[in-house]
Amino acid sequence: MRIVRDYEFVEHQDRGATVAIGNFDGVHLGHQSVIELARKAAPDAPLGVMTFEPHPREFFAPDSPPFRLMRAETRAHRLEKLGVERLYELNFNTALSSLTPEEFARDVIAKGLGLRHVVVGADFCFGKGRAGNAEDLKRFGEQYGFGVTIAPLMEYSEHAVSSTAIRNALSEGRPADAKEMLGHWHRIEGVVIGGEQRGRELGFPTANMSIDGLHQPRFGVYAVLVDVLDGPHAGSYRGAASIGVRPMFGGVLPNIETFLFDFSGDLYGATLSVGLVAFLRPELKFDGLEALTRQMDADCAEARDILAAL
Repeated sequence: MRIVRDYEFVEHQDRGATVAIGNFDGVHLGHQSVIELARKAAPDAPLGVMTFEPHPREFFAPDSPPFRLMRAETRAHRLEKLGVERLYELNFNTALSSLTPEEFARDVIAKGLGLRHVVVGADFCFGKGRAGNAEDLKRFGEQYGFGVTIAPLMEYSEHAVSSTAIRNALSEGRPADAKEMLGHWHRIEGVVIGGEQRGRELGFPTANMSIDGLHQPRFGVYAVLVDVLDGPHAGSYRGAASIGVRPMFGGVLPNIETFLFDFSGDLYGATLSVGLVAFLRPELKFDGLEALTRQMDADCAEARDILAAL
């Protein structure tokens, strides 16, 4: 997959693509349906996705609470797995955000990237002040020479499949519902960092990862599926993970600590992808380490049973 970040400097081989446009946070089933429509719209053209970095919401409200379901690198990995050949990850800045809907259609889609066909969701808005809608884009496409398909919204349990609905499910500790909308387990991906090694002292060595900048699922313990993406221990594992601030030890910054079942080795510096399968219990403060260890034994036993049934 080739990644293009500047629409004003585009190589010839990156022009003429059929492209799904959106933020694609989570790459959920709705996003996947838009990508599939783009694939079918021009099967002989490179399949692409146009998205924006930083997310426009981050650009306009940089101090708002973290909301992203995945980082840009994770999104790129997921899109590549879906067969996307061109990722137009445009730099969302003052200049881009100031374009009128017509300027965006003309200067970015038609002249800049030379796209052949674009697909957007029925709720798509674009241009300065989100003034343009999907029907406007269709009109501009006729004017500037690119095709436009408007994709219907997908529903789950009588509600639209959306990144917001997935965030709500995760906030409430419902990873299975999030999966139904995502089409895959919600995954937290990152590099294993050094911790305080308290888990190792308790007999539960954990791989610690930051969740800074990401939407925070409900704090607590989860049954998880883990992919170690690189290094000597690359492979798939099962385990239990704790998300939160570690109230037993006076923690402040939330992170995710993952214990891999039946594993022995050093994971520092490796990249992990941790899939949340089931919420086991909320984060608790225990009366001493012995009570904590007993609960961790019970958590791991429950997680093993849940994962064995998948």
